[in-house]
Formats: sequence, C-alpha cells, structure tokens
Amino acid sequence: MPRIAYVNGRYVRHSNAMVHIEDRGYQFADGVYEVCEIRHGYIVDLTRHLNRLDRSLSELRIAWPMSRNALTTVIRETLRRNHVRNGLFYLQVTRGVARRDHVFPVEGTPPSLVVTAKSTDPKVIAGKNANGIKAITVPDNRWDRVDIKSVGLLPNAMARQQAKEAGAQEAIYIDAEGMVKEGAATNVWIVDGDGTLVTRPADHGILKGITRTTLIDIGARLGLKIEERKFSVTEMLNAREVFITAATSICFPVVSIDGQTIANGHPGSVSHKIREVFFDVAEKIAI
Repeated sequence: MPRIAYVNGRYVRHSNAMVHIEDRGYQFADGVYEVCEIRHGYIVDLTRHLNRLDRSLSELRIAWPMSRNALTTVIRETLRRNHVRNGLFYLQVTRGVARRDHVFPVEGTPPSLVVTAKSTDPKVIAGKNANGIKAITVPDNRWDRVDIKSVGLLPNAMARQQAKEAGAQEAIYIDAEGMVKEGAATNVWIVDGDGTLVTRPADHGILKGITRTTLIDIGARLGLKIEERKFSVTEMLNAREVFITAATSICFPVVSIDGQTIANGHPGSVSHKIREVFFDVAEKIAI
C-alpha cells in the first residue's frame, strides 16, 4: 500500500505531496513541528505533545490550523491510512503561504498543516538499547529559543552529520561554560556517582522533551532521586550511566562519548528499568 500524507485539507499519496514554493516554512523555517511515537496501536503522550505544540505556536504567534479535536482526528486518520501499529507521526504547522517578505503576512493568512506517518522496526530500537550508542560533543551554535520546537534545524542536522562522520549516532551540545545542554534531537541524562538521575533544567536553554517529562513521572514511581541541574562534560564522562531520551527512541544508553568509554561500556540498569515501565506510565490513546 502507498504511504498517505495529509496536506492542507487533503489526503494524498506521500510521493505526490507538496506545498507551495512561497510557504513560509520552506523560505524562512517559519513553523513548528511535533513527532509522536505509536506503539502497539496506541498514540503515546498525545496530550503532552499537543500542549507543547500549542506553546510553540503561541510563542511564534502562529494560529492553530484547526481545532485540537479536528487535528486529533486527522492524526488518527493518517495513521489508519498508513496502517501504522508501531512507528510515528510527524506534524508540521507553518505560518502559511504569502509573498516573500520578512514581516508576517496579513492577518487571516491560513497556516499550513502537514501530517505524515510511518512504521518503524522495533528490532532496530531493541538493538540500540541492547548495545548502546556512541555520541560526540559539539559547541552549541543554535539560536537562543531552542525551547520552541521550530523547524529551523540546520545546526542540528550539521551536528548529526558530524556525529555520523565520527562513527557516532548523536551529537551533544555544550554551552560556553562547558556544561552539557542536550542532544541534537534528544535530551541528555546522567546517573551520577551517588545514583542520582540528573538532567539539565528545561528552561530556555533546552527543549522540554515530552519523553523527558514522562520520565520524571517514572522516576517518582521507581523511587529514583532526580535532580534538574547543570552538569559538566567531565561529570558526564565520569557518570555511572549516560542516556538520551526522545519520543521515537524512549531511552537510548550512551556507552561512549568522544571516544571515551562510559562506565563499563555497557548499557546501565537505570535506563533499562525506565524502558521496562515507560509504556505503563505514559498516556496511551488508541488509534
């Protein structure tokens, strides 16, 4: 069956989907997006994803393309048409189509909405969890408002490419003070020498990941001590465990950073426990 995409009111073949050449997302990266996991026929943490979408749209002063209920219906229908049981959906909202001008288009210009969906292979994720992944560190060269889930991801793409060329799977941003920020597409966690789970506060310096938020709920359930504080590269390299979180991967253990082995070079017990209970704690909405 061909893949199907939703584009501005129509369900079309993915191979034929297109937006106007003067869409502001294409010309200015003037838009936001969300990616959400689908597991066993359930949408995971949809409420929190739509809440974050609402915040991103508000921060950039972009109108909702339709009501929240209508968008949920479109997401479900896109998933059904693509027969996704395990995978993800991607949605993108831009300020719409208008004559190219840096200032916003006239009031009433309709936003553009695209929703796509695809299946993923759970065995690939299981393999990364079993073996762990490698990461590199890079200086943070992004704009200050990375708390907005904007489609302006060129620095992130460049960092991921740098990681790939170094034989790694993620790039971890470091601020000017030598403190860890987040991954190019993930949040970063460590388990420190006292067994405390540590992640950077979700202020304007990092994106407040949905999986990150749910993981804090899981930590409380498991009785883990959690601290939201800054930590250095040195502390990260000497941690008991390092792992990264994202909606489509949940929790990947990191076993090497910049060529240095983390702990014993194998995935740790804390990230394993989190993965075991994540789906039980996260919100699940049937497709």
